[in-house]
Amino acid sequence: MAKIENPASQIESALSNGNFGLALILADKLVATSKRSLLGWVSRARANLGLGKICDADEDLDVAIRLAPDDAQSILLRGMVDQRLGRIDRAVDRLRKLAASHSPYAIEASVMFAETLYFSHRRDEFKKFVEAGGVWSNDPRRALMIARVRAVADPTGALDDVLAITKSTSSVVLRRVAGFDAVQMLDKAGRYREAFDLADHLHSTTTPPFDVDGMIDSVREQRELLKKGRAWCAPRVEPVDGVAMVVGLPRCGTTLLEQMLDSHSKISGIGEYDGVEVMGTGIISTGIPMRNLGMLPREAGEALQRGYLRGATRLRRDGAQWVFDKNLRAWKWLPVVAAILPGAVCFYVARDPRDMAISTFLSFFHPISDGWTGKINSLRRVIDAERSILPEALETLGISHESIVYENLVADPAGHAKRCLDRLGLETQASVLKPQENQRAVFTLSHEQVRRPINNTSIGRWENYAWAFDSAWDSLAAAHDARRKGSV
Repeated sequence: MAKIENPASQIESALSNGNFGLALILADKLVATSKRSLLGWVSRARANLGLGKICDADEDLDVAIRLAPDDAQSILLRGMVDQRLGRIDRAVDRLRKLAASHSPYAIEASVMFAETLYFSHRRDEFKKFVEAGGVWSNDPRRALMIARVRAVADPTGALDDVLAITKSTSSVVLRRVAGFDAVQMLDKAGRYREAFDLADHLHSTTTPPFDVDGMIDSVREQRELLKKGRAWCAPRVEPVDGVAMVVGLPRCGTTLLEQMLDSHSKISGIGEYDGVEVMGTGIISTGIPMRNLGMLPREAGEALQRGYLRGATRLRRDGAQWVFDKNLRAWKWLPVVAAILPGAVCFYVARDPRDMAISTFLSFFHPISDGWTGKINSLRRVIDAERSILPEALETLGISHESIVYENLVADPAGHAKRCLDRLGLETQASVLKPQENQRAVFTLSHEQVRRPINNTSIGRWENYAWAFDSAWDSLAAAHDARRKGSV
């Protein structure tokens, strides 16, 4: 007779195998049986984190902490979520205490604490903590943190250290993280061929196969549907107020725009919120295809809208009238935005496709959800797909928007800031032109750049890697140049 696993074992097995959807179902069963099941709420949080549903995990942990204020696993997860949601002081306080404890989660807390200090630019505190060692002294991830400390005064030595980690570690995740740290160091040192070759090696050895064709086919379907106008995805709900979001691919300047607008007293950046993706997958789960979006029951649309607004409001800074959602998925879900979030304002940001491509290729992205970033050809195909529907889709769908060319934004930040604020009905504030003074922590690939005044140093970066771009890029580049010259 087959052995029947208990719920805890079933959930742990699902989580360990990356089957977060199943883990969530199993956790929901526990919670349905007992609202006071700590295992159920913690498991829900872990599953939602795995699914990228940060706000749902945040709510799960509210319950878990109320049930068991001293539970070390809940405290660790809460620190992780606080970090992801930009609540840095809270994250630092929780993680510091847990790292200094005798808990079995102290090592994980130490790694997360060091990472939080590093990305929030608390570099003196970061250096002190890393050099102190402690319970995590023998953890291989500390070697990467030591190299990051060394990079400030000895970048060459730090590069050697990081490259050694990529060759010695058995952890695929650590090899990928350390490897892309080394890629950035090589690029900064002007060793462009080595940077490109290492990135290529990391992608080929740590990125699973990705269905680029499937991703592009969904965009093609949307393009064909847009030829019919907007009636097929007419709004199913009442309009929303105070929601703005970016529309564009990674590395196109979205973090700069977010930091500028978040510096306004009436706008609250909410980071890379997962709400649009959840809406899109929620519609898919109903079985209604995109072409029949107009058939979505009103009550289903209202539930999806409430879910988005609940999370966005939870992340909004006190006193702000607008949330600014810097998600990087909305460009694929514009009909869903039009149908479920009518009244939302979109900002489409476009950058030289070659600069975008090389910046993305040389950077750490999730190898599964963003597997298309692992090949230059795949990057070209996805950028081409995005630009085949934007910004025209925003016009067709009747979405209030501004189209912004990154190169023109950095050349005239004051003019572009005024355009954006006018679109939101807000007065200009001088603070938006000093995004480097924004104290909000940035946990994106641009965390270093946003601490500098607005500049044009990244424009034309692709020329250092010109050999990587063949004639297939010419039409994309020409179209962008024309947009750049014709944009205000």
